[in-house]
Amino acid sequence: MNTAVAVAEKSIPQTTLELPENLLSIRASSRAWNGVTVHLTEFDCNGAVVHRLDHEDQTRLSVILEEVGQHAEPRFSRDRPCPIAYMPKHMLFAPAGLEIWGYSEDARYVKDATLTFDVEKLSERLGVCFDSAVLTTPQIRFVDSRVWSLVELLAKAVGSKDPSIQLYGDSLTAALASCLLMKPNSPTGVGCGLSPRQLRSAIDYMNANLPNHVPLADLAALSGLSQWHFCRAFKASTGMAPYQWQLKERIRRSQILLMDTCSSIELVSEATGFSDAAHFVRTFRKLVGATPSVWRKSHQT
Repeated sequence: MNTAVAVAEKSIPQTTLELPENLLSIRASSRAWNGVTVHLTEFDCNGAVVHRLDHEDQTRLSVILEEVGQHAEPRFSRDRPCPIAYMPKHMLFAPAGLEIWGYSEDARYVKDATLTFDVEKLSERLGVCFDSAVLTTPQIRFVDSRVWSLVELLAKAVGSKDPSIQLYGDSLTAALASCLLMKPNSPTGVGCGLSPRQLRSAIDYMNANLPNHVPLADLAALSGLSQWHFCRAFKASTGMAPYQWQLKERIRRSQILLMDTCSSIELVSEATGFSDAAHFVRTFRKLVGATPSVWRKSHQT
């Protein structure tokens, strides 16, 4: 079973670890899906900072999500400035074994997302072969709006306790691999939807397991497809990604509870797998267009 790795969090103050000059403290958390680990790191700084970036032994993608102070830049060596001018939402892709440094002339705060790729595991789970030329070619300060958006969504998902986050993260990592690790216009196999039997098996399985975590690997195995191809075929059949279908079904079940019971919003949110009532209310309003309380009143007979 392919389950998301639990969130790991740590705080590294300057008093417990020798940090580079002017780097005051580090806060880190991480989560993994499909052989892709998302490392979120927040740096508190006070002045010029230069340090060797982590995860050098792995293929990785680094994105600065937020920064206060002078713009940080990636470098191939400590004392050699980046040869490419700053661009908004720039990213760094580095093959395993390549040394990369980070530098800022005057940093105050930096929030970074670094994604490390277990290429063999990711290839096996998605059922695709990645382009070796892409995997071995560094890209420094490159811009790709879709890749950046996918990283931002994954970063926001790291701390989530919502059951749908399993399918959500699986789907995002599959999409990211398609954008980042394959040649443009690479053949992706399945171009049509699931058969009626495959679709019914997948939906029955998700229904039977609601509101619990459902790994994309389980759904793909039921259909006899790779995760990659299942995602594409499911969306072709239903018009939505598996995690979107699961989330909408949880909201549909919450509507039944709101209509047929006197349960509080807190109990309904718990019964449908939301981490708390506030999360349930936000999601319900986004998908339905009204808060649960307002919707319940309008549907009372």
